[in-house]
Amino acid sequence: MKFELMASMMCADYGNLEKEVRNLEDGGIDSFHIDIMDGRYVPNFAMSLNDMRYIASATSKPMDIHLMIEHPNNHIGLFLSSLRPGDTVYIHPEAEYHPSTTLQSIINAGMIPGIAINPGTSVETVMEMLRIVKKVLVMSVNPGNAGQMYLPYVGKKITKLLSIKEDMDFEIYWDGACSADKILEYAPKGVQGFVLGTTLLFGKEKPYGETLQNIRQLRF
Repeated sequence: MKFELMASMMCADYGNLEKEVRNLEDGGIDSFHIDIMDGRYVPNFAMSLNDMRYIASATSKPMDIHLMIEHPNNHIGLFLSSLRPGDTVYIHPEAEYHPSTTLQSIINAGMIPGIAINPGTSVETVMEMLRIVKKVLVMSVNPGNAGQMYLPYVGKKITKLLSIKEDMDFEIYWDGACSADKILEYAPKGVQGFVLGTTLLFGKEKPYGETLQNIRQLRF
């Protein structure tokens, strides 16, 4: 069974960032997930524009940019100019007055447009945007911090999205508290990819390649 694995780089060792990128790439990671936080949309500061630029320059793997910032359209050009066509950029619909305008800027730059849906955001409120985007990042925890507990009611939201994704032509990705049992349950149902953080990937006493291989060899 094929599914994508993305490394949540806010969980990486910043004292050895070049080595982290190389080891993840050599270990078979599919893409690098970059969490940009402004301390306003979410109560935390995480990765910066320069962090994103460095990682983009250090790897040939795709970039997966998650903008947890207010009014991303005000600064979207700064991010898009540092990425390659085919990279993904997610915005939070609640963070923008006219999210479709921001999504169109992402499309015009040759990037893959996506939206991130918080646990408290209903599918109904983003229905029209599902016709524009190609990826939906479902937050299984409230955004802003690593190491949070999974919120079980998010499963019903994923079930609803799975029922309409073929008709509306988007793929579903999981972000937050991603454990092996979640991959075992939701990959067969049609979730395309999983963002890996401290639950499965980082802070373990194993090489990244071994961990990623073990995930890909899960018995479905």
